[in-house]
Amino acid sequence: MTPQNENELTTAPIPKLIRQITIPVSIGMFFNTMYNVVDTWFGGMISTQALAAMSLSLPVFFIIISVGSGFSTGATALIGNALGAGNRDRASHYAVQSLTFGVLISVALSFTGMAIAPFLFRLLGATDEYLIICMAYMNVLFWGTIFFLMVYMLKGILAALGDTRTYRNFLIVGFLLNIALDPWFIFGGFGLPPLGVTGIALATVLVQVIGCLYLGLIVLRTGMFSDKTRRDALPERRAFREILRQGGPASLNILTIALGSFVITWFVSKFGKEAVAAYGIGLRVEQIVLLPTIGLSTTTLTLVSQNHGAGLAGRVTESLRKSLTYGAAMTAVGSLLVFFLAEQFMGFFSDDRAVVEIGTIYLKVEAIVLYAYVILFVSVAALQGVRRPMFAVYIGLFRQILAPVAVFHLLTEVFHFGVQGIWWGILGVTWTAALIAFFYSRRVIRKVVAEI
Repeated sequence: MTPQNENELTTAPIPKLIRQITIPVSIGMFFNTMYNVVDTWFGGMISTQALAAMSLSLPVFFIIISVGSGFSTGATALIGNALGAGNRDRASHYAVQSLTFGVLISVALSFTGMAIAPFLFRLLGATDEYLIICMAYMNVLFWGTIFFLMVYMLKGILAALGDTRTYRNFLIVGFLLNIALDPWFIFGGFGLPPLGVTGIALATVLVQVIGCLYLGLIVLRTGMFSDKTRRDALPERRAFREILRQGGPASLNILTIALGSFVITWFVSKFGKEAVAAYGIGLRVEQIVLLPTIGLSTTTLTLVSQNHGAGLAGRVTESLRKSLTYGAAMTAVGSLLVFFLAEQFMGFFSDDRAVVEIGTIYLKVEAIVLYAYVILFVSVAALQGVRRPMFAVYIGLFRQILAPVAVFHLLTEVFHFGVQGIWWGILGVTWTAALIAFFYSRRVIRKVVAEI
């Protein structure tokens, strides 16, 4: 969305804007998911140990992703509010400062990561050659952290302007580039020696470099930096404090997701490798089904922040209401597919009867949970849009760590419901968190709207 029509975010019909913003984000996330599938497939071609090293690196790499995604969300909220209020100078200032912030935080992440990664990998059981492969893969990613962070920050600036197509285009092109770069860098050729698992990491960083150049060029064309000088890019305490206040909670919320995944996996692992495999496959199916709804959180954040900044109370509440309605329609279709085709989905990924049976029950339960995720994501995004970011941390800690530990222990150890107790525990915890988020966000939005 270009500067001359960015005011559409505060004037165009909400349903039209939801479609315009959500569809590109969802398409982009599909290709981002497939990007990771390509890396996994080529990693398996190298060796089982290489694939295991990549899997072991995910929790460490997720820290970079959570920081980038969280502060990108913070930048979108700040810039969107400023644009909605008609203060383009302030929006431009936040945009420049978010890039400076991204550079500084990426340097800190890179050196901290390289220093503590060996300890973390040993904690996760990596030793000898296994540890060497893990570090060979992660060191390249650590050196490329600045490009990951810049891509996220540039994405945040564009999202505040209502432009999600540019990032979608980058994800599609990045996926195609990765298909070509992975085998070249892994096996060598055209003057390049075989790099093995390091080649996969190098291909990922190169794609991020290209993304920086492409997204940066598009941001420059928006005119956001047209009147800025080098002095404007110097770190400013007030701007950094605002970015930290908005983006910090979002980053912590994403980190709780990683911790929550560890909690579930730890409980599931008590019931054997078949249960773990079933959960992993079921989670993958669930993520694919939820892809069409993922863009709704970005859409809600963009629309709520812009219209809140513009003082348009009715459009703030309508944005939240319509996003939840669209999400209900999409998950209704997805839930029916998952419930009635659960066994077929599981059978596509595994021919182990025990895995299929355990996973089928998981998917049938998750079919009832899907809309709860939409309520959570959209409600949290709406609160971030009105600059109330801390709720995301509190609900994340409750949903991902505190409640699951208590509920899973109760259902599996006290009442002996077996692995199914975990599935029903996920349902209970997620819907409880969703209802809390729904009623809390509605109350806060009403209060904020009344003050406009």
